[in-house]
Amino acid sequence: MYKRLTILLLSVFTLASASAQDWAIKTNLGYDATASINLGFEVAVADRWTLDFSGNYNPFTIKKDTNMKWKHWFAQPEARYWFCQKFGGHFLAMHLWGGQYNVGNVDFIPKMLGTNFPNLADYRYEGFFTGAGIGYGYAWMLGNHWNIEAQVGIGGAYTWYDKYYCPKCGEKVGSNDLVYWGVTKVAINVVYLF
Repeated sequence: MYKRLTILLLSVFTLASASAQDWAIKTNLGYDATASINLGFEVAVADRWTLDFSGNYNPFTIKKDTNMKWKHWFAQPEARYWFCQKFGGHFLAMHLWGGQYNVGNVDFIPKMLGTNFPNLADYRYEGFFTGAGIGYGYAWMLGNHWNIEAQVGIGGAYTWYDKYYCPKCGEKVGSNDLVYWGVTKVAINVVYLF
């Protein structure tokens, strides 16, 4: 996996030219607040089009004594159309996303949009997901090299998983799959432009 990520990153840097504001790196403050390691890259491919790629990773167990987990990794490539100029102002986006999770013994997420998030308090879920969505965002230009960017996206995801009782090494109680419709991206990014 690391070899593929390295090749992808090198490809992004090769596509970007050396002139100002043709590519950027970024971090999502929301993921930073939840101790999820994340990094994004964006490259201009036309006057009003950019390609964005973000990756997120959380390897941590929240509470070892209760086996509370919010472990995951996922990647989210995205194409963006900017209304005024690339890296500034309003934009529309189309994204894909996919990853893996190991989540359980979490009791603070409400039921919404047909999901059973409250079951996370009693069970642990290990699985994979893939999906797509659309989004809207806005980038505030703070200077020659710094932006703040906000974005929200909606769409869907297909997930398949194994379900376990919450205690550590809990007994497997089944496998299932489901389709999720709802929020697929929320971002407040700090962006550095090259």
